[in-house]
Amino acid sequence: MTLAERARQVIPGGVNSGQRSIPGLTGLVVTRTEGSRFWDAEGREFTDYHAAFGPPLLGHNDPDVAAATAAAGQSLGLTGVAVTEGEVLLAEQLVELIPSVEQVLLTSTGSEATFHALRLARAVTGRRLVVKFQGCYHGWHDAVSLNVISAPDRVGRHDPTSTGILPEVLDATLVLRFNDPAGVRQAFAEHGADIAAVIVEPVPHNVGALLPTDEFLRTLREECTRAGSVLVFDEVITGFRHALGGYQSIAGVTPDLTTLGKAIANGAPLGALGGRADLMQHFSSRPGGPVFFAGTYNGHPATVAAALATLRKLREEPVHEHVFRLGDRVRTELDALYRRLGVPAVVTGYGSVFVSYFMPGPAPLTYDDLLANDTALFVGYRRNLVDHGIFELPLNLKRSHISYAHTDDDVDRLLAATEAAVTRTLREGGPDDLAHTSTMGGAAAQKAAR
Repeated sequence: MTLAERARQVIPGGVNSGQRSIPGLTGLVVTRTEGSRFWDAEGREFTDYHAAFGPPLLGHNDPDVAAATAAAGQSLGLTGVAVTEGEVLLAEQLVELIPSVEQVLLTSTGSEATFHALRLARAVTGRRLVVKFQGCYHGWHDAVSLNVISAPDRVGRHDPTSTGILPEVLDATLVLRFNDPAGVRQAFAEHGADIAAVIVEPVPHNVGALLPTDEFLRTLREECTRAGSVLVFDEVITGFRHALGGYQSIAGVTPDLTTLGKAIANGAPLGALGGRADLMQHFSSRPGGPVFFAGTYNGHPATVAAALATLRKLREEPVHEHVFRLGDRVRTELDALYRRLGVPAVVTGYGSVFVSYFMPGPAPLTYDDLLANDTALFVGYRRNLVDHGIFELPLNLKRSHISYAHTDDDVDRLLAATEAAVTRTLREGGPDDLAHTSTMGGAAAQKAAR
């Protein structure tokens, strides 16, 4: 019996996240990671552009991060009481680097950070409603677990990602179109007195890369300020990967709260929630604070050490310069490749993130635009990339990532493999099991597909 078969006997589906159950790759067992690569149980080597949805900005098993984590483990274990020097040093750096952060609390995941952000917003405002945007993902908790990748007939109404969510919870979430300032202003005109928070990915990378307009982000800030609502930037993906100060430092728009994760610790399980001190002081980590906040593994010495080592490297080495240069090269040369092949495509992204939508231009601004993407070609060519030793997640609309460990030779192989994989997919046609490929779609659609 193979390890994958043993896994399916004792783990539902054989994997520990729904995002890891991939048609056509159900027997994949990863045995080793290093730099820009991973290896599977069959001995195959892959250049990894999926990168666990983006955390290892420095590359897998970065030696400096690994050494810092090992050193911390030799001297300090988890006590679950008081505070450690590492937690203080990390908090000080986050306050220094992120424009919106005056105080910060650590979590283990980004989902926890966004959960606490919305609970805090409702507590301090005494209001009920939360605003999110179609195509944005903010974690698994019920208030925001809806309208990420939706079928066309589910856009414009509540589209939960799971069964088991109470209707009254969904009713307290307003779903708007990304990059639609007029829609934001209308929502505030109708509901502003009851809007506790607006939460947004400043770049919705969970559907590839929708780049925000300046007017859209400014409108969020203006309307939240006018109504007394809390503006939350979910920078779990964009934070540190795009800039040390997060995307807010690029956009020049400062939210009230910011959630962080993924690249903050190069893959170690650490998240953070930070923002205005007058808001953060409501948490129960301050004696008498009325908003409960807890987590046994919050501020774990090993993950804190990983984050400190990651930030040190981001500050001292040309990490962003390197990944931005490679990202620009990938986007430019993929665009030229598709033009040469005569394939309608929009290659977009930001910095180290890239994605190819198979659709006519211009670059998409809203999720509605992405409905034109050729899902069969998108998923099909990525499945075919596997045969060339290149791994981009073969699920619809998923982004790809470049790390500090990637090289120009890696990009050369990516370009050659992409041409071969796209050509083969066009010749043979895409996969016939696409009912399963639009992950994080509506629960009803997923149920019907089974």
